[in-house]
Amino acid sequence: MESLAGAVWLTLGLVLVGGYLLGSIPFGLIATRLGGAGDIRNIGSGNIGATNVLRSGRKDLAAITLLGDAGKGVLAVLLARWISHDNGAVIALAGGAAFLGHLFPVWLGFKGGKGVATFYGVLLAAAWPVGVLAAVTWLAMAALFRISSLAALTATALAPLFALATDSGWPMVGLTVFMAVLVFIRHHENIGRLLKGQEPKIGGKKDKPAE
Repeated sequence: MESLAGAVWLTLGLVLVGGYLLGSIPFGLIATRLGGAGDIRNIGSGNIGATNVLRSGRKDLAAITLLGDAGKGVLAVLLARWISHDNGAVIALAGGAAFLGHLFPVWLGFKGGKGVATFYGVLLAAAWPVGVLAAVTWLAMAALFRISSLAALTATALAPLFALATDSGWPMVGLTVFMAVLVFIRHHENIGRLLKGQEPKIGGKKDKPAE
């Protein structure tokens, strides 16, 4: 029994620490520095996400950042799936840890991004129907209102309902609620501008990042 308990705690430790460290990798900062665009924290809003990287004028670096931020969520979940033999609770913990890592990266003094790309990466790897529904929601809202933050907030708010509707399990419902709450907290400035009707539209010169 003691050896079994030890194995469980070791698995949880690997999943949580590994997921967090993966999520902490600042792809936006790495891409802009290696790509010769400087420190992304000194560009635009200072956010390390893909939307702000796009403000540097480098679409290639923004694409790399988007893929990297989503990919680290995917990798954290897939590793947890393999280690835990597809245990839903462990997978959810890994996804949540990677998401926290992106928002509060240890390498950058716990000042990270807004989590949207990592949110989608985690969902697509942990419960792809939920991820697809959330992505479709983002696309529909973005096409209708042309406001990136509104699209992201709507998609994350509906994610728990998508998890329930697709019978993805309570660990996934809990994970989507956890990530949605943090996304809303990280977007508090965007929410303030939305309520005032001042949030820039996609493609606008002063568009704020959603990542």
